[in-house]
Amino acid sequence: MNETDDLSFFAGVPIFDQFEGVADTANYRPLPDGWILALADIVGSTKAIADGRYKDVNMAGASVISAVLNAVGKGDFPFVFGGDGALVALPASLEMQARDALAAVQRWVAEDLDLELRIAIVPVADIRDAGLDVRVARYSASAFVSYAMFAGGGTSWAEKQMKAGRYGVAPAPAGTRPDLAGLSCRWNPIAARNGEIVSIIAVPGEKGTTPQFRKLVAEIVAISTEQSRSGHPVPAEGPALAFSMKGINREARATAPAKRRLRQRFWILMQIALTVALHRFGVRFGTFDARRYKRDVADNSDFRKFDDGLKMTIDVDEAHLGRIEALLADAQNNGVARYGLHRQTSALMTCFVPTPLSRDHMHFIDGANGGYAVAASQLTGKTVTMGDLTP
Repeated sequence: MNETDDLSFFAGVPIFDQFEGVADTANYRPLPDGWILALADIVGSTKAIADGRYKDVNMAGASVISAVLNAVGKGDFPFVFGGDGALVALPASLEMQARDALAAVQRWVAEDLDLELRIAIVPVADIRDAGLDVRVARYSASAFVSYAMFAGGGTSWAEKQMKAGRYGVAPAPAGTRPDLAGLSCRWNPIAARNGEIVSIIAVPGEKGTTPQFRKLVAEIVAISTEQSRSGHPVPAEGPALAFSMKGINREARATAPAKRRLRQRFWILMQIALTVALHRFGVRFGTFDARRYKRDVADNSDFRKFDDGLKMTIDVDEAHLGRIEALLADAQNNGVARYGLHRQTSALMTCFVPTPLSRDHMHFIDGANGGYAVAASQLTGKTVTMGDLTP
């Protein structure tokens, strides 16, 4: 495959628009030979969350996607947000840009958020030499945004290698800042409407990725789709126009150096004020339609995904959750799956919005009080991060 084909690979992966398709192996394509995985996670994320820093943890995880995509000119490359970390798959021709971006975001997370970000670049060739694979599918969350789904065991293997200290990236000099343009954490937590916000992780058990595991995934998804909006935590009309000053301050720190943060904070507040006014009166500002933008926020959100296992943050009532838990418990008892589940009262949204004038802005959903990181810690009954998930 030549460089042009590499750069357009993900755009050529067939799209499916019914989430049940994550269990269909026919939807997945192997990553091209020579590709790499750029990945990161927060060390000690569960403790940070226990200390009330879940918004900082989510911001750090989303910053990995923002930094890498900005460094490579955005493009159309598969990635996944894991709450306390993230992964981006890229052609080898972009490895140096990815290394520099990871090192820069690691330095920024340490200096501005006081968290430790673990980073690595793992060649797909090494994953295949280990007998695993990285296959990717393309799920269309809306007409404007599609998200990558990963299978084959390779991303979990890569995370384990990173946690073991392999495939590391040289640190960036003190004061290095990544390009985090478009990264946003403005929205207030989104309260549950159906019952509770529940973060669920289900990974293959001791028997591996079997037809029974794929059947389990399909059954859980089917139950969640019976709920209002298939359990989507964000209302169809979009989140309420209420914004977090702490989130605004985080965004200002992420997108501007220290000497420009006051001006950046003012600019963000002006954008918010304009959005609220336009939404209230139903008028457009050029091509920007505030009411349509809010609906797009809901449609473009990634509240469910597949990354060597099912990950969902859904809004469900007790009856539906009980049925899901019963399936998960039975699957775990029979060695088909392992799972973690964490209940919360609200969801948290972190966004990557290169420009609000385009409708392809992306919104990453997690539970607002631990979410995926806490669910992951239940897989083995000890404090873990996403890197401990093995197929």
